[in-house]
Amino acid sequence: MLDFNFVNPTQILFGKGKIAEIAEKIPAGSRVLITYGGGSAKKNGTLDEVLAALGDTTVFEFGGIEPNPTYETLMKAVEMVHTNSIDFLLAVGGGSVIDGTKFIAAAVLFEGDPWDILVQHGAGVKKALPFGSVLTLPATGSEMNCGSVVTRKSLQAKLAFLSPFVFPRFSVLDPEKTYTLPLRQISNGVVDAYVHVVEQYLTYPVNGKVQDRFAEGLLLTLIEEGPKALENPEDYEVRSNLMWVATLALNGLIGAGVPQDWATHMIGHELTAVHGLDHAQTLAVILPNLLTVCKKNKREKLLQYAERVWGIKEGDSDQRIDAAIEQTRNFFEQMQVKTRLSDYGIGKDSIPHLLAQLQAHGMNSLGEQNDITPELSKRILEQSL
Repeated sequence: MLDFNFVNPTQILFGKGKIAEIAEKIPAGSRVLITYGGGSAKKNGTLDEVLAALGDTTVFEFGGIEPNPTYETLMKAVEMVHTNSIDFLLAVGGGSVIDGTKFIAAAVLFEGDPWDILVQHGAGVKKALPFGSVLTLPATGSEMNCGSVVTRKSLQAKLAFLSPFVFPRFSVLDPEKTYTLPLRQISNGVVDAYVHVVEQYLTYPVNGKVQDRFAEGLLLTLIEEGPKALENPEDYEVRSNLMWVATLALNGLIGAGVPQDWATHMIGHELTAVHGLDHAQTLAVILPNLLTVCKKNKREKLLQYAERVWGIKEGDSDQRIDAAIEQTRNFFEQMQVKTRLSDYGIGKDSIPHLLAQLQAHGMNSLGEQNDITPELSKRILEQSL
């Protein structure tokens, strides 16, 4: 196992009716800006529940944060924070709203051009406004980590940043708030969480037995419960398990002390920025093909994955690995997320621009061993057609 330091300061409030507890988690006298997305938080009553819980707190609202939050929109929120002397943020929504709120929290107190937060991947962030979240779409794990991804439309750039200053102070996870999600978002959430686990698991062995077993348990839970959520969206136990898996998939725990990949995400970000695909759709397209192209370096963990997650024990090593990759693709398809670029109308002529964008954003040596060069990225994209 690799050496590591681990800390996660986010307090989780999990279960029915937990929104009622948020006022006691926010300092008295705070001026709170509630951030949310396209309006579903209003339509399904979650925002009204939040406002009721806040009581006499001074509250402002900022809506319209996109499914892939844009720098352009978020900077309007930064201006609103300054204008109204906001001192606490409250994100109500899914990972995109929470990601956007993290950027707002950092940008408000950032000295210099806020875009540098993303260009420098968070290195220049020295402080941030405190914030909490009320999660309505389990997928990204943003409710319990310090990462954020933001798109700048004008540059077709989708960049990530990490900073210990943007851990949520608290996050409310009420599975009932996920009942009204469209099936597409349920599907995307399961795929997103699955690939988060895989990015920290399918690398190379370092005898991290605890992390491996934990990761495998999360993957098995997603395989078991994901299809059930599509069949019966209001099954509380199913939604509870999926909500908690998505959080645990990216709260730092299973990635502590083991190598991590993230190449699927980096290539996928370019697909979203250029073609507007949902984040999970890009992951479903790239992951099976990346595993195929990179299976030599991931061989030992792929064989472990084949046996422990998919129960594949027959055939030679290559046959078992190929079968596990195919089972992964089949699972994404079962979750109603397509796995080929052609499924989204994207052809070979798009690849040069995608590669140019990867290189422009410094993505020249991806993967757990920094060996996914632009040439390998090209092979992965061609394999994805």
